[in-house]
Amino acid sequence: MIFRKYINTYINTYATNNNESILINTALDPNDWKKHRFGLSRGRWQQLQGKCFWITGAGSGYGRSIALALTAAGSTTFISGRRQEKLEDTLGEGVSLGIQMQHCYPVVADITSQASLTQAFSLVSRHTLSLFGLINCAGIPQKPNQGFPLIDGELNSLEDILQTNIIGQWLICKTAMPLLARSDSFRVLFLSSEAGWADTPGHGPYNISKSALNSLGMSFAAECSKRYPEKDIQINVLDPGEAKTEMNQGSRESPYSITSMALTLLSHRKGGPNGHFFHRDGRHLGFGQKEAFLSSLLSD
Repeated sequence: MIFRKYINTYINTYATNNNESILINTALDPNDWKKHRFGLSRGRWQQLQGKCFWITGAGSGYGRSIALALTAAGSTTFISGRRQEKLEDTLGEGVSLGIQMQHCYPVVADITSQASLTQAFSLVSRHTLSLFGLINCAGIPQKPNQGFPLIDGELNSLEDILQTNIIGQWLICKTAMPLLARSDSFRVLFLSSEAGWADTPGHGPYNISKSALNSLGMSFAAECSKRYPEKDIQINVLDPGEAKTEMNQGSRESPYSITSMALTLLSHRKGGPNGHFFHRDGRHLGFGQKEAFLSSLLSD
C-alpha cells in the first residue's frame, strides 16, 4: 500500500543534529553482512551479541530481515508467526546467508490469541530467563476493493484489522513483559506505516489501525517508564517505508532496507530515545504532541 504522496505532511518534523538521513543506508546487500554489519559500527554490533530478542511477524518481510540481522550479530532470537513453514523458510534463508542459526528458535504463535501467546511464552521461557527486546512486525493489510469502508464497510472487517494491528500488538507486549522486566535495560520496537499519518480515502481502517499503533507505542513507552523508573527503557515506533513483502508484492525495494535503522535503535546505549518515532531512512518524526527526537542516534 503506497502513501508516498502524504509523506510531506510530516517530513518537516525530522530534526537531528547530524543529518542522519544521509548516514543510514537502506540499500545494503544482506549477502555482504559480514562486511557492512547492516550499517552498524563494530562497537554497536558487539552490543547486540548475546542479547535475547522476540520478533513477531518473522516468517516473512521486515520481521524476517530484522530477525536474521540480529541473529547474524550474535543475538539469540525467537521468531514468531502463525505458519510453521514460513518460520522454517526464515531459518533456511539465514543458512543461505551464512548466518549461524543455532540460537534462532521458531515459536509458532498467533498474536490475536492469548492462549497461543501463553504457550509461546512458555516455549521462550525454556531458553531464556529474560528478554532484551521485543520487535512487533506482525500485521495485516486492509481487505481489497473497499471503496468507502468507513461509510459502507462491515463491522467484522474493521474488527479483523484492529484485532491484529492493535489488540494483538498489546497482547504480545503484555505477554512478554515479565521477561522484559527481568532485564535492567530493554527495547521494544513497533512497526508502523505512513498510513498512520494519513487520511487516504478508501483506506480508513488501515489508517486508523496504524495511527492507533503510533499512540500505543508512545503510551506504552510512557507507562513502562513510570512503572520501571530504575530501568533503561527504549520503546519506539519505526516507519519501515515501502518494500516487497507479502502485503506489497508490487515494490522493488528489499525488506532488508529496514535493518540498518532497526538495529541502530535496538543497539543504542543507555539513555536513548523512548516513545519516539523514526523512519527507516534516518528521519526523526513527530506524532501528535510528541516532538521529534533531537539527539543523534549514531554515536557509540
